[in-house]
Amino acid sequence: MRHDLQINRLRALVAVVEHGGFRRAAEVLHITQPAVSQQIRQLSGLIKRPVFASTGRDMRLSPQGEELLEYARRMVALNDEAVARFVPEVGQVLLSVGVTSQLAEVLPEFLRRINRELPQVQLRVRTGASEALAEQLRTGQLDAALLLQTGPPDPGPDGLELGRMRMAWFGRPATGEHDALPLALFPAPCTLRKEVGEVLDRAGIRRRIAYEGPELIGLRSAAKAGLGMTCLIANGDELWGLARTARPDLPPPPAPLPVTLALTPGSAPAGFARTAEKAFRRALQGYPLDPAGPDRFEPAVLSASAA
Repeated sequence: MRHDLQINRLRALVAVVEHGGFRRAAEVLHITQPAVSQQIRQLSGLIKRPVFASTGRDMRLSPQGEELLEYARRMVALNDEAVARFVPEVGQVLLSVGVTSQLAEVLPEFLRRINRELPQVQLRVRTGASEALAEQLRTGQLDAALLLQTGPPDPGPDGLELGRMRMAWFGRPATGEHDALPLALFPAPCTLRKEVGEVLDRAGIRRRIAYEGPELIGLRSAAKAGLGMTCLIANGDELWGLARTARPDLPPPPAPLPVTLALTPGSAPAGFARTAEKAFRRALQGYPLDPAGPDRFEPAVLSASAA
């Protein structure tokens, strides 16, 4: 037979010990002193031993009570941590925001501006491939996301194109004149990977996959180590210290990719979309971003994404 250690009973035990008595615990917990006593008796019944060896001025836990107190503190703390993670405080709005990994450096400026202008918004942030973030938008796991993506329109979240990010070749792998070009790429399906392949095909350049991984840091490390050439946002040399590829036979990199702010309709409070747009635009200053079209929200492009 299973028994549940109810959090209110454990919280009562912690309060009695930490505040030095049943009366003070009742005041802190905003319940009556008899209610606190009843919860302690229920714990005693559960462990089949007295929780306190003595009460009053000489309050002292029994050995079993001491052991139970250790569990109680850990379980109350874990309960409060879980509640804080999923349940916003009164007056707060909890939003989940994703940012494509190549643009993760915009987060400090974005978070500062949101905190200043919308202090009631409590943010949870994820980074990752745009394709994964777009899927999380569709399934309701995210309320908003900043994506590097391209492809045909896909109904669902609302979106605003903030501009088009220029790309560049990075990495200087050692190869012979007739060797296939080693590449470091995100795994398929990935729009950027596909476009890299198409660009190299049109130029008649043979290639092989020297490194493949879903994490940006791994891709950057592979390029720095000389494992293979990669294609990333054009300020990768400034952000991450990557060496630009110097090969006269290389074609220009793929065309600039749209940077889109996508939001799930109705999930964010009034003013969040405009504030998020301003925050991301400011954070993207200094990036190789070509201007976008009309400044308005329209159906987002989410069907094919780049990491």
